[in-house]
Amino acid sequence: MSTSIKAIKESLETVTSLSDPLFQELATDARLGVQKALKSRQKAIQADLAEEERLEAMLSYEKVLYKKGYQAIAGIDEVGRGPLAGPVVAACVILPQHCKIKGLNDSKKIPKAKHETIYQAVKEKALAIGIGIIDNQLIDEVNIYEATKLAMLEAINQLEGQLTCPDYLLIDAMTLDIAISQQSIIKGDANSLSIAAASIVAKVTRDQLMARYDQAFPGYGFAKNAGYGTKEHLEGLKTYGITPIHRKSFEPVKSMSSFSNNP
Repeated sequence: MSTSIKAIKESLETVTSLSDPLFQELATDARLGVQKALKSRQKAIQADLAEEERLEAMLSYEKVLYKKGYQAIAGIDEVGRGPLAGPVVAACVILPQHCKIKGLNDSKKIPKAKHETIYQAVKEKALAIGIGIIDNQLIDEVNIYEATKLAMLEAINQLEGQLTCPDYLLIDAMTLDIAISQQSIIKGDANSLSIAAASIVAKVTRDQLMARYDQAFPGYGFAKNAGYGTKEHLEGLKTYGITPIHRKSFEPVKSMSSFSNNP
């Protein structure tokens, strides 16, 4: 009596290599259900191998630094430079050496439905996490570029966990005035797992803040647009005016308020 398709599917779930003898054995089974299960499992393994290769490539900066003797490499990234409302949020994350988290990538490339899951995975595996938040008022005072640097410095100072003193910083497209060896990486959140980890932490943290602001200031769609200038947000500005969290140095908020850098 031939093995049931259900039993075959269960056996295939335990297979992790494309060279496993089970694939050759099942190739001769003419049942359509078996062949579908076979192809499905092969496709899943290929996807896992591709993901492993992608994650390995995203550790290239870290691996060079490990060889040089650095032990506590912190990735730093920010979220919220472009919105018309809300703070800019930075995160600093130290991962264990050679740590890989499936699905971790630049937060802009991760489907929103997976943000929370990957965020939780980073929180569970990270040796330390720090958050820096600079509000809209300080953004207006010092400009968004300087505010971003302040948020990143605060994130470093707020590190909590097993390792709170990084010996090297990998920073997304920014250089910080701090006495720690560092490297600025263009598109770092897509090229370094440490920076990608900081990216998702900053993203989820800021989204949670904006969801709370949406309850405090309904009518602008903050929970959906995170403070960016969407149609709903702009219509809310016209209808309800400026809120205490709007950036008065950003257009069109600037033109709607009395704020001006020029006397």
